[in-house]
Amino acid sequence: MSKAAYWQRGDTLDYKNETGVLIEANTILSIGSRVGVAGTNIPAGAVGSVHVLGIFEMPKSDDAEIKMGTTVYFDGTGITTAAETAEKVSNVHAGYCAETSPKTSDVILVKLLG
Repeated sequence: MSKAAYWQRGDTLDYKNETGVLIEANTILSIGSRVGVAGTNIPAGAVGSVHVLGIFEMPKSDDAEIKMGTTVYFDGTGITTAAETAEKVSNVHAGYCAETSPKTSDVILVKLLG
C-alpha cells in the first residue's frame, strides 16, 4: 500500500520567482492551471509565499454581474467568467465568486481553490 507523509497545511506554497523582476505582495500569479496571490514581495530569484487558499478581492474584467458560486478565471489582468479568450486562449481557473459582484463593481471576491 502506498503511503504519504504530511508536508504542510497548504494555505500557502513556496514559490520561486523566475521572472527576473520583483513580484510585489498581493500580485495575482498564474501557477500552471491555478491562481495564487503573492503573500510578500518576492525578489527575482528568491523564494516567497503564495496564497493558494482563501478569499481575495480582485479586479474584475467582466462588466457584468457575477453571481455567488460562479466559476471564475484569471485572464492576465482580472477575473472573468470566460474559460477562454475570443482568440481561443485558455484563461486560468481562479476559483469561484464568493459574493455576488454587481455589474457596476470593478472588483470581485474570489474563493481560491488551491
